Amino acid sequence: MDQQLRAWKLDVERVCSADAPDWPGIARLVTDIAGASENLMLRQAATQALPSLRNASVRWADGDARVVARRRLAIVLDVLNDLTAPRFGKRGGEAKLLTPDERYRQLLGLPFGRYLPATEIHRAFKRAAKTAHPDGGGSAGAFLELSAARDALMKLH
Repeated sequence: MDQQLRAWKLDVERVCSADAPDWPGIARLVTDIAGASENLMLRQAATQALPSLRNASVRWADGDARVVARRRLAIVLDVLNDLTAPRFGKRGGEAKLLTPDERYRQLLGLPFGRYLPATEIHRAFKRAAKTAHPDGGGSAGAFLELSAARDALMKLH
C-alpha cells in the first residue's frame, strides 16, 4: 500500500503543479483514491474533494470553482504527505499512561508538575466549560467529566 500512496502522491503533486490541469482526469484519480484507500482520513478527504473537482471539470466552470477545486486537492495532497512522511522517534503503539491528576490537568488545560492554586483551577474550568457545556456546543458527558476533573483537583490542592 505504501507504493500506491507514493504513486498517488506523485500524481497529485504533478496535477497541482500544472498550469492548466486536466480536471476530468483529476476527478478520476481522486475517485480511485476515495474507492481504494484503506486510510479513513484519506478516503474522507478524497470524497469531500470530489464534488468540487467535478464542478471544475465542466466546460463552463468559472475561476472560483477551479480555485475551490485546487484547495480541496491540496487537502488530499496534505493527507498523502502525512501518510508517506517518514516517522522518527517512538513507535506509535506505545502511549504514555497518564495518572489521574495528569489527566485532570490535561482536560482543564493546566500544566503538569507544579502547584495549582484554587483560583487557577477555577479559571481553567470556566475557560474549558465554555466549549464543553451543552449550551456551548458540547455534550453533557464532556461537561460532567470536566466538572469531575475540577472537583478532583480542588480536593488534591
